[in-house]
Amino acid sequence: MTVGKGMADRAHDGPSIFLSYARADAKRARPVIAALEQAGIKVWWDGLLGAGEVYLPTTEAALESADAVVVLWSATSVESNWVRDEATRGRERQCLVPLSLDGSQAPLGFRQFQVIDIRKWRGKADAPELQAVVRAIQALSDRPAVPRPAARKGLSRRATLIGGGVAVAGLAGLVGWRLIKPVAGGAAENAIAVIPFANLGAAGDAYFSAGLSEELRATLARNQMLRIAAPTSAGEFRDAVTDVQTIARKLGVAHILRGSVRHGTDRVRVTVELLDGKDARLAWTQTLERKLADVLAMQVEIASIVARALFAEISAQAIARGRSGDLQQIGGTANADAFDAYLRGKALVEVSEDEASDRAALAKFDTAISRDPGYASALAARSKILAVIANETGKSSEVPQLYDRAVASGQAAVKAAPQLAEAHSALGYAIYNGRLDPRGARASYDRSRELGGGDADVLRTFALYCAYTGRAAEAAEAIEMALTLDPLNPGAFRAAGYIAFARRDFPATLVQMRKALELNPKLSAANSAIGSALYLAGQSGEAASAFAAEPLALFRLQGEAILKRKAGDTAGAQQALDQLTRDFGSNSNYQQAQVLAQWGDAAGALDRLGKAAAARDAGLLLAATDPMLDPLRQAPEFAQLLSRLGLA
Repeated sequence: MTVGKGMADRAHDGPSIFLSYARADAKRARPVIAALEQAGIKVWWDGLLGAGEVYLPTTEAALESADAVVVLWSATSVESNWVRDEATRGRERQCLVPLSLDGSQAPLGFRQFQVIDIRKWRGKADAPELQAVVRAIQALSDRPAVPRPAARKGLSRRATLIGGGVAVAGLAGLVGWRLIKPVAGGAAENAIAVIPFANLGAAGDAYFSAGLSEELRATLARNQMLRIAAPTSAGEFRDAVTDVQTIARKLGVAHILRGSVRHGTDRVRVTVELLDGKDARLAWTQTLERKLADVLAMQVEIASIVARALFAEISAQAIARGRSGDLQQIGGTANADAFDAYLRGKALVEVSEDEASDRAALAKFDTAISRDPGYASALAARSKILAVIANETGKSSEVPQLYDRAVASGQAAVKAAPQLAEAHSALGYAIYNGRLDPRGARASYDRSRELGGGDADVLRTFALYCAYTGRAAEAAEAIEMALTLDPLNPGAFRAAGYIAFARRDFPATLVQMRKALELNPKLSAANSAIGSALYLAGQSGEAASAFAAEPLALFRLQGEAILKRKAGDTAGAQQALDQLTRDFGSNSNYQQAQVLAQWGDAAGALDRLGKAAAARDAGLLLAATDPMLDPLRQAPEFAQLLSRLGLA
């Protein structure tokens, strides 16, 4: 069949697509073709080329005339120049619909498009994966898809293609592809930044306006159809007088949501406005006034209104499927006193001056939970702050108890709100870091990733866990999305640097850590990571300068001890190690092991790692991927240690 008889024939009233795939995937592509044709969609693929047809002109004509370009990504097709070229044209025409046959992520340059993962599809026309594909195509066409009558068994050769099925997993994006494609400025139309709301009440009420806007952002982020800029990046514009277009450009979003809050004695008045990031045009505004006890319900209401304002073209059923959830799903409370205490605790966490301020935040979360024992967001926040206190306290005897409380609080949060991503994330962190139990933490981390694809903090924590437990591909994918959602957060770039370091990509480590320092020149541990990457890349002179700039003495002394020994200054190296041991004691056992491993003292390094294990030093969680410990990889004792930790 030629193009003239196929794609250009408008007698066929349904949507038309160009199917791009690797020849090696032809067997898996055919059930997709058959199912889409049965759904009333005209499919052009190279199997339609007649004998003697000129391939390139015919293909180009089909590629240019199709309503949508459907790409089947796989481990094979991501390496195909033909497939990439065809996908590029789909991206340029803003009609790309990507599918994944085997769970492979799209190559760089195509990851801003949400991929429909069809690994588990078994060829059924009514399966949610196939229906998601049909909706995505339909959103790009002005002609409705009219399903064909089911063919009788044995009469249709093409119908037999469906029987083969496609081995494929996990649905990534359901609807709204028109809204996910990039707009002229490069941002997806469903990308929003929530700027901290202005406080119109007393100065002491600032915590409430900031906290309410953050809770609204978190509620919106739970909507699978939205991409919400993370609070750290959006918070950069809290007090700055910056025009809307500049904010949108810096955050990579298409819309800005901002507002104001007036907190009265028993009522709250909130004004919210949605602005177009391209021209600052006011797209929608609304003022709501509610009793304090109804504030969180108002938050869900606003989130629903925003979604409907953006997705006016999508059916009510589709909006419901992507909704942000009710109070129980978002871990909320109907108790005004509990909500107020929770927001006060969150404000203290944001300041996070020292252990005293963190313990004050813990007290606020305790108050919130005492008012509402089922307040899942407060339980998750309590779990996180307990872990923070455990990491910073000088009372080593208190650490196990703090982590036990963190685990218990995380478990309570998950029980209260099983769909709350941050509850699973907090529980995973407490188990992983507090009990040094990577295997035990995996289910919680995986569930947090499944539920929290729009939460940069959840993604970053998950990415680091994956990086240190041998799941490099998942770590790279998660941190890339976290950086997209949080492009002004130095901590996110530092995490990306750690992940690159774990896979021994030292050039990428340098890029990410230097970006982190551009955003925050005083950021701890970034300079030492740069020093380590330079040292391992054979640039000891530059590494010395980087370590010298590190504000944390623990890491600065570690680097100094390694580099001085490398330079032949044995006495100076020993002096640095002695100071490291003297100043930080057992808390530096892991860093001492790194130094001794690089000195070639395997026995000494293994001894320090044993002491770190006895003290349950969370630094050991890095051991499986730490390049600084590579000299120990062949030692049986090292392998046994990793096995005991569940890292081998």
